[in-house]
Amino acid sequence: MTLSTAFTELFGVRHPIASAPMGGSAGGALTAAVSRGGGLGLLGSGDGDRDWLARELPLVAEGTTGPWGIGFLTWQIDVAAVEHALEHGPRAVMLSFGDPSPYAERVRRAGAALIIQVTDLAEAGRAVDLGADVIVAQGTESGGHGARHGRSTLPFVPVVVDLAAPVPVLAAGGIADGRGVAAALALGAAGALLGTRFQATTEALVAPSTARAIVRGSGEETERSSVLDTARGSRWPSRYTARTLGHPFLDRWRGREAELAADPEARQAYQDGVARGELPALPLWAGEGIALIDDLPSAADLVGALAGQAEDALARAGRR
Repeated sequence: MTLSTAFTELFGVRHPIASAPMGGSAGGALTAAVSRGGGLGLLGSGDGDRDWLARELPLVAEGTTGPWGIGFLTWQIDVAAVEHALEHGPRAVMLSFGDPSPYAERVRRAGAALIIQVTDLAEAGRAVDLGADVIVAQGTESGGHGARHGRSTLPFVPVVVDLAAPVPVLAAGGIADGRGVAAALALGAAGALLGTRFQATTEALVAPSTARAIVRGSGEETERSSVLDTARGSRWPSRYTARTLGHPFLDRWRGREAELAADPEARQAYQDGVARGELPALPLWAGEGIALIDDLPSAADLVGALAGQAEDALARAGRR
């Protein structure tokens, strides 16, 4: 069985799998490895920092001849960041968390595919109106940031598929193995976008301790909160919270976000704890599918393994 979809045909990739453009950790080596493996690797540019891009973009060019893309946090960038990235010829640009309208036409003029991630139906409708080439429907099971009042992946994806047709949709949120990819296809999606699973690979830009925590973790240990963003002084829009593994500061301030926001001494205590090495320097972003992750493979090998698992799952379902 070959998993050919509108997504694989659009980008000329072998498998309906993309890696999430995780800010900072989805660097050039990971992006290139996913592309070599037959998926679509997405560089995690975040705010479009030019020094970071100058270091990571050459790794993509050196590591693959296949299609790849770049992702931005839309609330955190400006036009110059997008135009700079487009100079390097990405096959796709993915915009998440914010208004993509100032950048959509620039992406199209450059000949790149426009991927827009959505967390609710209003965002999905705007993505269709803007002419998105691909829409990523992100459920609340996802690791890292997502909608505070979003919907779970299983009921959300098919609604977006129906709304966006014929625009291909990728499912995201809690997908960490080939069975999840198969489920996405069964829901009508053209593929899946995975984040946490690709954090636990040899090419991801994460500390070894972070990779080990992902391998050891379970879904019950993750939770969605704004505590750590508040403590770090991060300016994420309030409608988006983050799913992470447990954290001492989260235990201390859970349910007291407003109090923490009004307490500069508490926020300074967080910074001091990080400086002394008593607290992790970054939250451990992780989705609910984390219990399905038990190894640290190369991302290139992982793409093919996920596709093989998905084919097996669909074949088993067909026999039943």
